[in-house]
Amino acid sequence: MRRHGPPLQKTFGYAMLGGDDRQAQQAQVTAAPGGFPMSGRDIAYRRFRFPADRDRGRADGLRAGPDGLTLDGSAGRVTHTDPHSGTTAGYAAGTWTSPVTAVGFTVTELVPSWTADTPPGCWLRVEMRGWAEGTAATGWYELGHWAADDSAVHRASVPGQEDDRARVAADTLRVTGATVTGWQVRVTLLRRLDAAAGPVLRTVGVVASTDPPGGAEAAPAEAADAEAARAEAGDAWGRVLDVPRYAQRLHAAGETRWGGGGDSWCSPTCVSMVLDFWGTGPTADRYAWVAPPGPRPQVVHAARHCYDHAFGGPGNWPFNTAYAATHGVDAFVTRLRSLAEAERFVAAGIPLIVSAAFTAGQVPGLDYDTRGHLMVLAGFTAEGDPVLNDPYAPDDERVRRTVPRGPFESAWQAGSGGIAYVLRPESTPLPPPPAQANW
Repeated sequence: MRRHGPPLQKTFGYAMLGGDDRQAQQAQVTAAPGGFPMSGRDIAYRRFRFPADRDRGRADGLRAGPDGLTLDGSAGRVTHTDPHSGTTAGYAAGTWTSPVTAVGFTVTELVPSWTADTPPGCWLRVEMRGWAEGTAATGWYELGHWAADDSAVHRASVPGQEDDRARVAADTLRVTGATVTGWQVRVTLLRRLDAAAGPVLRTVGVVASTDPPGGAEAAPAEAADAEAARAEAGDAWGRVLDVPRYAQRLHAAGETRWGGGGDSWCSPTCVSMVLDFWGTGPTADRYAWVAPPGPRPQVVHAARHCYDHAFGGPGNWPFNTAYAATHGVDAFVTRLRSLAEAERFVAAGIPLIVSAAFTAGQVPGLDYDTRGHLMVLAGFTAEGDPVLNDPYAPDDERVRRTVPRGPFESAWQAGSGGIAYVLRPESTPLPPPPAQANW
């Protein structure tokens, strides 16, 4: 995952983190929206919003504030040592544990995402586990220690988590030896005892999925003919959203921290493009620390604040959406089954950030190798071909690329299982979801 061109954006390490769950016998079970999957593939996304959904799960040491969940007077006390700095500090801590969410199919992967405020001295711990037939099918696994800045802990995934049931690949829980048909997520809010303000959890969600049919060689589902495809696309064909064009490679000779520099910054560069499309990107005072400012300091700022210190790059999927959400947009990670689903977003005026993998020439117009690269899907030609903002370009002018539909869809689905970041203001409605809702 997340290899852009030659540079690596992600490595994997695994182990199991056990966990005794005090509510195992009293967990409430909820069902993900039902219906039949498109393209023969099961994908279901479920999100909890706060404060409204506080009582759907179990809250320990948390109260419902006007903007989300916050620590209350009963919050416990814990001590944590940041493995990346060696700093030990005491924290007030409270936890929200979701109900068991049944998805109605056998899951192979789970990817969480969340939105939160973490003032200086605060952070979140996100954990997940699988369920099946009324009992926990796996232990708890840590899917990230996240903070908007680096004053409390170094934002990081947790390597070394693997057992005979599942393994963690940075931001993804991969089920290997268990039957999983549902999930739970647990979020712990932590506030250093001397911090001026506490964290706020606004949302947490998980996308559960099976593998694409046929594995890596699977071809995407195609409409029976061009007219049927055009009818399904609605207003997406012939619509290209005016997403600004930012080339990550302009930064290749500049700042080299946070993953080695611009050659590995596809994900934060895409996030910066979409935030600026919505007019919500960081203001100059927030990235004034970037010195020298270089060609586009907001991209350097994004790379720093998406950076995963365990993974060693800024390509952690939920870290990128969590960063985006600190700029006043709704943001989450999901998987889409096809470009036909992506067309619904373009028709609604929402660009997507998508992850694909391919070899040079596999997708005509993309002449490099990648084991995982993020691009902005800005729209479609009148014939239905994707129009991309590909940040792996030597300059801004060459960021915009049109590629053939079939090869690109295959590279996206086989490369990441259809991963997409959705970033949009709450005032811009999401398109209606399919029967088996994946957004």
